[in-house]
Amino acid sequence: MTGEVWTQLSSAITGLMLAWVMFQQYFPSQFRGYLEKYSQKLIGLVDPYIHITFHEFTSERLKRSEAFSAIQNYLSSNSTKNAKNLKAEVARKGQSVVLVMDDYEEVTDVFNGVKVWWSSSFKATPQQSLSYFPVFEERRFFTLKFHRSHREIITEKYVEHVLKEGKEIAVRNRQRKLYTNNPSDNWSGWKSTKWSHVVFEHPATFDSLGMETKKKEEIKKDLIKFSKGKNYYAKIGKAWKRGYLLYGPPGTGKSTMIAAMANFLDYDVYDIELTTVKDNSDLRKLLIETTGKSIIVIEDIDCSLDLTGQRKKREKDENGDETDEEKDPISKKKKEAKEEGKRASKVTLSGLLNFIDGIWSACGGERIIVFTTNYVDRLDPALIRRGRMDKHIEMSYCCFEAFKVLAKNYLELESHELFGKIEELMGQTEISPADVAENLMPKSDEEDVETCLKCLIEALEASMEEARKKSEEAMLKAENASKQNGEASSSSEEVALVRENGVALSEEVKENGVIAQG
Repeated sequence: MTGEVWTQLSSAITGLMLAWVMFQQYFPSQFRGYLEKYSQKLIGLVDPYIHITFHEFTSERLKRSEAFSAIQNYLSSNSTKNAKNLKAEVARKGQSVVLVMDDYEEVTDVFNGVKVWWSSSFKATPQQSLSYFPVFEERRFFTLKFHRSHREIITEKYVEHVLKEGKEIAVRNRQRKLYTNNPSDNWSGWKSTKWSHVVFEHPATFDSLGMETKKKEEIKKDLIKFSKGKNYYAKIGKAWKRGYLLYGPPGTGKSTMIAAMANFLDYDVYDIELTTVKDNSDLRKLLIETTGKSIIVIEDIDCSLDLTGQRKKREKDENGDETDEEKDPISKKKKEAKEEGKRASKVTLSGLLNFIDGIWSACGGERIIVFTTNYVDRLDPALIRRGRMDKHIEMSYCCFEAFKVLAKNYLELESHELFGKIEELMGQTEISPADVAENLMPKSDEEDVETCLKCLIEALEASMEEARKKSEEAMLKAENASKQNGEASSSSEEVALVRENGVALSEEVKENGVIAQG
């Protein structure tokens, strides 16, 4: 009896398969479409469940769907608890393996008391190629199944909840990157990109930054307030961005401050080289391709481009005067050669201002724009006004409090008998945190704490001596200039007196100012 049942069953299955093959091959596609359409309606009358499909790639340019990526991240936390078949992926360097749901696996989820089912599948489609052997491309997709009585809560709340949670998981698991812009001339071509990147691994933190504690805490509070201010910025009608101007002498830690800010907020960094940007339009394109949770950096803004040259030229034309340097053809030629590279880029001050806080700056959110400069007085006031560069941070020379931070970082030292001498010298001279750090860093295994501190004391004394010599030279030059001005004044008075008395000067007097003939 059992053998007969299996024989009949296999015959029925074979007959169905044969009928299906004949149906697919001989029936018109239009007829098959109608049949599938009405069969789905017939099944819908019996099956109370609704299915929503999320494909990995969109039809437009076959770009990977952000919704698919967000769902994959969301399910990765749930699939490890319920799914039997998992696959391992590494989200970022140094992080443990992340387990995600494998193909043809199903997991359940509960939202506000409503149970839903997620399944992962893929469809193999033949690629259009001239190869003898057919090549199939896998198109993956997720399917969400739920009861039709819960349609409203699933479509209006649950899907939005999944996408939001998935994006937040992606941010937490991502590898932070340091980007730099490619030259505008290299943007065309196959697989060309506007940005190149490496993994951002700078170790700087606010704890290791050589700066006054009060100042560091003020900056940290400002950054926290900004990162949590999405709703506040929307309420006041302002783009969710903030500008920082870091200014101060070389070696005072401006670049280190940027790295500390990025590590504190867990942001990516976009370092823009303006001289490789062709024009204002390309500058806007770079901005569009930056992501949220990022710091956009333009270092040494006063040296990147001659952003105020056109404005100064207009002012010169209006006043009608030129400086002695501009009148001298040799100096003028040297100046033009120096700025030849800057003129290769057509980025203007107006374009940069629009980049910072124009209409295009509102595309996206949670961005920080940082300018650095060694000479803040050289920048155009329009560039650094409040609203563009909201917070100005002076990176000054090393004070004794900052020295103690560096001593703890480099020497694991909180106090020493030489600290008093160092504090006294730092009150009398200026030294950058970079110079202090270099002297505190041991150069060999033989150098101990005391040796490093003595090296710093010698550097401070040498700085004092150099400052004293410069001061004496400046005073000497001032005295010589004063004497020359006095002699020139008295010579002019003598010539005027001779001319008043009707005495004609010979050519020898004109040249040497010594002999006069009546």
